[in-house]
Amino acid sequence: MPIYALTIFASAFLLFLVQPIMAKQILPWFGGSAAVWTTCLMFFQLVLLFGYAYADWTVRFLKPRPQVILHTALLVISLVSLPIIAGTGWKPEGDEDPTWLILGLLAATIGLPYFLLSTTGPLLQAWFARSYPDAKNVYRLFALSNGASLIALIAYPFAVEPWVTTHEQSIGWSIGYALFAALCVTSAVFSLRPSQSTAATPAAGIAAVDGPAPRPADYLLWLVLAAMGSFMLIAVTNHITHDVASVPFLWILPLTLYLLSFVLCFEGRNWYQRTIFFGPLLVIVGAMAWALHTDGGVMNIKEAIPLFAVGLFVMCMFFHGELAALKPAPRHLTGYYLMISLGGAVGGLMVGFVAPKLFNTYYEFGFGLVFTALLAAYVARRIQIIVPVLALAAAGFTGYHVHSYINMLSNDARVMARNFYGTLRVKDFGDAASPTGTRRLMHGVIMHGEQFLSPEKRMLPTTYYGPDSGIGRIIGVKREASREINVGVVGLGTGTLAVYGRKGDTYRFYEINPQVIDVAMKEFSYLTDTPAKVENLLGDARLTMEREPAQNYDVLAIDAFSSDSIPTHLMTHQAMGVYLKNMKADGVIAFHVTNRFLHLAPVVKRIADEHRLHTVLISDEPDDTSDFAKTDWVLVSRSEKALAHARIAGAQEAIGEISGLRLWTDSFNNLFKILK
Repeated sequence: MPIYALTIFASAFLLFLVQPIMAKQILPWFGGSAAVWTTCLMFFQLVLLFGYAYADWTVRFLKPRPQVILHTALLVISLVSLPIIAGTGWKPEGDEDPTWLILGLLAATIGLPYFLLSTTGPLLQAWFARSYPDAKNVYRLFALSNGASLIALIAYPFAVEPWVTTHEQSIGWSIGYALFAALCVTSAVFSLRPSQSTAATPAAGIAAVDGPAPRPADYLLWLVLAAMGSFMLIAVTNHITHDVASVPFLWILPLTLYLLSFVLCFEGRNWYQRTIFFGPLLVIVGAMAWALHTDGGVMNIKEAIPLFAVGLFVMCMFFHGELAALKPAPRHLTGYYLMISLGGAVGGLMVGFVAPKLFNTYYEFGFGLVFTALLAAYVARRIQIIVPVLALAAAGFTGYHVHSYINMLSNDARVMARNFYGTLRVKDFGDAASPTGTRRLMHGVIMHGEQFLSPEKRMLPTTYYGPDSGIGRIIGVKREASREINVGVVGLGTGTLAVYGRKGDTYRFYEINPQVIDVAMKEFSYLTDTPAKVENLLGDARLTMEREPAQNYDVLAIDAFSSDSIPTHLMTHQAMGVYLKNMKADGVIAFHVTNRFLHLAPVVKRIADEHRLHTVLISDEPDDTSDFAKTDWVLVSRSEKALAHARIAGAQEAIGEISGLRLWTDSFNNLFKILK
């Protein structure tokens, strides 16, 4: 019956579409961290589990009519939650644990609607199997739901986000949910009609959906296979976005492959064949483990991304293909889906919640590879003896290279730390006796600052903060004009900018990650050796500046990198208003827009033009013998005179225009438009 398929498609589409809508709403409140998405994903997996448990319970213990009455009542009640707009009362105020705050916010804003959407797949499939007991493959509806999720995933960044504001997205989704609720109620009422069996007797119809009850071992294997799919999805996503390259939209690729494997494995045409996938699985798992530490763990992006993407797809085909091969008779499908959901939640919790507590970097990826090979050996135990032996050999090969990877990361590392905001690593290159010896702070694949080890060079600027960089030039100009200057810096890193401080100057650093402050104070000496007064403020810079009185900065540096891009909430029309509140009349806001993948300078200029401000782009490209990095800084000021100094005007470059570039606001940005 088309009504069932349409309702399941609508629920899965809305289920996946709401995830980026909600994440984008709250991203500015939590520092733009990628961990916001991971935490949202963990919440959605948990609620999905509760939804599947509800579906299983109602089908097992309630008769058809009470099922329909209960579900209809919940759907009506859920409409009270609309529209799904997060209340500003959930904004963090200090050092609250972001994880628990995000989970509470999501529960209050989208909890019941998302819960009911998550029940739709298994519940309607059970109703369909009851209404059409002769249907040959009810599990194709599961493939349909994953196909709808895949469409929503691809549609959001390319068809929704570039054209519609976050507020409009929330309103549109809420309207869509109300229509879904009407469809679901219609399906529920339709399910109460007599069975559409063509069998001669009712007993024959019951037998068509019945079958042997699953064994406890079946439930456990369902759980493990589903958990590993979810586990490796997030582990691979973390690895390629943090340790390979922070390419915009790159997170879409692994999730697309994960959903595609579900569609292919449950579509009903036997796309997964163990004899075809088993060999490639063992080879690709070993290859990924080897790639973790080859060339010092820095693999070419053009080789690494295809390898890890193909590897994830093959692994997910194995997990989900074996899962599909073990599916029970339709009568037991809600319990089956409950185990799949529980496995997905367990996998997500292991990576999103447990791993950051246990590991100081992304070790879970390597451990997942080893467990995948061992799981393959277990699944193949009843095939010819050579197959499980080969799987165990692959597990040994994988384990060796994972061990080598762990040693590579930990050897000589002074600090390895991990929390909600990502991973940090401090390592020395050379020694204090060498004039080129340095100490570096790494966040994923991005260097967040370094310092010379020799006492003579320790307070020299490095990396992105040389005297010819945009920030170096404007601080130099302000130092010439005043005996004391007041400098604000959004993003601490190692605290390198403190090298420009003089006695009487004040350098105020805003930092959202407490581990960064700890590392900067203990492992680097910029903050302690500078004669300037230094203040470190913990919390999101923008929220902190909104609450505090005007600071009257001469210079405000916006340098809060999140891997390879500035968090978008720090580059909006509203954010600029917050910065201006804290500036002197001739103060200069310096945006660090160095980026391998995005044209950020035109975004800043568009915002500045809206505020009627003056802008200058300073691009600095030192020669190969220099210790400084290539940088792009956009300087913004109310005062044209402040940017007219020869040191600034003589180095400025034109900011290229992007046709059709819209003003970025708290409810709208378009990364796709500014891709290089």
